[in-house]
Amino acid sequence: MPYSILVLTHNEAVNVARCLDSLPPDADVVVLDSGSTDGTLDIVRRYPVRIAERPFDSFAGQRNWAVDTVGFRCDWILHLDADECLTPALRAELEAVTTRDEHSAYLLANRLFFMGRWIRHASMYPYYQARLLKRGEARFGQVGHGQILAEARRGVGTLREPYDHHNFSRGVTDWVTRHNRYSSDEARRLVHGTAHAALPVPALTTGRESRQQRMKAIADRIPGRPIVRFLYLYVVRLGFLDGRPGFDYCLLMAFYDYLTRLKARELRSLPMPRGSAAEVGTPAARVVHDA
Repeated sequence: MPYSILVLTHNEAVNVARCLDSLPPDADVVVLDSGSTDGTLDIVRRYPVRIAERPFDSFAGQRNWAVDTVGFRCDWILHLDADECLTPALRAELEAVTTRDEHSAYLLANRLFFMGRWIRHASMYPYYQARLLKRGEARFGQVGHGQILAEARRGVGTLREPYDHHNFSRGVTDWVTRHNRYSSDEARRLVHGTAHAALPVPALTTGRESRQQRMKAIADRIPGRPIVRFLYLYVVRLGFLDGRPGFDYCLLMAFYDYLTRLKARELRSLPMPRGSAAEVGTPAARVVHDA
């Protein structure tokens, strides 16, 4: 196998077996867990993978720490979450592009599933993220609650085949709980302008992923964005073709936008803190071990 795989987990007992079952059987796989208490690691230990443990700080922080610390067997590393799966077609494409070794990173799109249906239209498919990076040539930077490619020395390619994303597999209640946290991160980004603070300029001015971020920054300024977002996803992006799951998905995304902007207004009403933000210490981590 010309690439290794990193899987991030936290209380993913519902998802992790499906994710690991979708990976090539001979792959070098590392599961980086951030304190699961639901039996996730008991399931992981049934598979021939290695396990590392580290308290979660951010998606970019987890992924970069693993690249720097774990000791992957391959220089190419595919980054997945436990609710994501590979398809046979994507596995074949991954092997081909990592063997050719033409760029430092590759963007992948995801097929988002909700209520048992691929939300093809309302999910903005294909929406790309950097997920395949070569060690020593590419790194992640944190943006809001997610990450963006911050460095790619030999440029960025794009894969044709998507991966499957079961974002609602733990239920709507769990989705709302997670996006309550995410909305707090996004609100701080809107108020304090921290979205791109740690990223080099080239990462923000080139590439499809960067264009998506710039479009997001423009959309942030639209008045009445929650309503506008619902109409855009449901009407302009043809979300109505996704049936009732598409309608519900559009409402949830509008609610997420509303919650983010409500929290941003709350933050703006608070007194400005003195001095700069406190530095965050590096979380303690445990050495990688075989399952």
